[in-house]
Amino acid sequence: MQQYDTIIIGAGAAGLHCAANAARRGKNVLLLDHAKQAGKKILISGGGRCNFTNLYASPENYLSSNPHFCKSALSRYTQWDFIALVDRYKIPYHEKTLGQLFCDNSAKDIVRMLLDECAEHGAKVQLRTDITAVEYDQCYKLTTSAGDYNAKQLVVACGGLSMPKLGATPFGYQIAEQFGHSIIPVRAGLVPFTLHEEQKQRFGEVSGISVPVTAASGDGYFREAMLFTHRGVSGPAVLQISSYWQPGEPVSINLMPDTDALDWLQSSQHNNPKMQLSTLLQNAFPKRLAIALIDEFNWPGDKRLADINKATFNAIASQLNNWQLKPNGTEGYRTAEVTLGGVNVDEVSSKTMESKLQPGLYFIGEVVDVTGWLGGYNFQWAWASAYAAAEAL
Repeated sequence: MQQYDTIIIGAGAAGLHCAANAARRGKNVLLLDHAKQAGKKILISGGGRCNFTNLYASPENYLSSNPHFCKSALSRYTQWDFIALVDRYKIPYHEKTLGQLFCDNSAKDIVRMLLDECAEHGAKVQLRTDITAVEYDQCYKLTTSAGDYNAKQLVVACGGLSMPKLGATPFGYQIAEQFGHSIIPVRAGLVPFTLHEEQKQRFGEVSGISVPVTAASGDGYFREAMLFTHRGVSGPAVLQISSYWQPGEPVSINLMPDTDALDWLQSSQHNNPKMQLSTLLQNAFPKRLAIALIDEFNWPGDKRLADINKATFNAIASQLNNWQLKPNGTEGYRTAEVTLGGVNVDEVSSKTMESKLQPGLYFIGEVVDVTGWLGGYNFQWAWASAYAAAEAL
């Protein structure tokens, strides 16, 4: 039976960062993961370039049943702290839109940095290790495929259910429940929408077309691009609003976010009365999309603007500025970037990430009920929650 101060489960962003920082503080740390490779989700993030944080990360960019929970950790380990670490390793990066920071070269740079940090401070990273049992009797006893281990402290950093092909499992939630924690119901977040069959066929014809929109649902409102796909709609606007959307609810899409559609239609009618509606729409949207919209809403595309009455213009304008799109559902965990819900944060210390119900048990990263927006916010939560736990271990 091998003895450690701290065992961390999960060699993702939160687990690796916590292991390095706990070891830096003198802890004897073992990090376990069933995967063959550390940081698998990091490696595919940001199209392989890892959107590792956001310049504007703040508590307002997170969803949780307790929106105040994330404030303490985020204030004590900020985006600037992680950027300083990246700078120390001389990893080149750049800002894309809206404060999103990406590696110039590859996400491998971030994984290598985290592993180097673990190695420098003496944290042992052990992969290809399946954990079959976790027990507690004065200390934590882990039964694994590589032997049995003991530790005074156990950190659960094994993420959520998103992207099961990368090895995501409900193991973190199972450990939480084993020790009396409740789980806020989980669902896929930052995920594309699927459409009902007829709409899917219609808009499947415009797959690959992207347009700037605003998308609103619940308390969420985002101005970003929407991408039509073979299965439905995606793109940053849709991924963002998916975290706020509830099944059965419509999503309000403004296809002309900078234009009062009624004013536009009426002035076009005045200036170009002989123009067909379909021609006008093709001037405003890609041709295939204009045709699909005419079909979707049964607009009189072949009519001259002069021959269209005010009531019809009102209806068209409403659909352009406030399309009530009812998704069939989402693509689910298969393509979801994050898992909404998780370990109930009211049962976890916001300062230390330690369980309020079980001594020496910590939860960090995606496994807890804190979910960030698209754009580096979830990585920043991983770094911040990991650091908070490491400082308390």
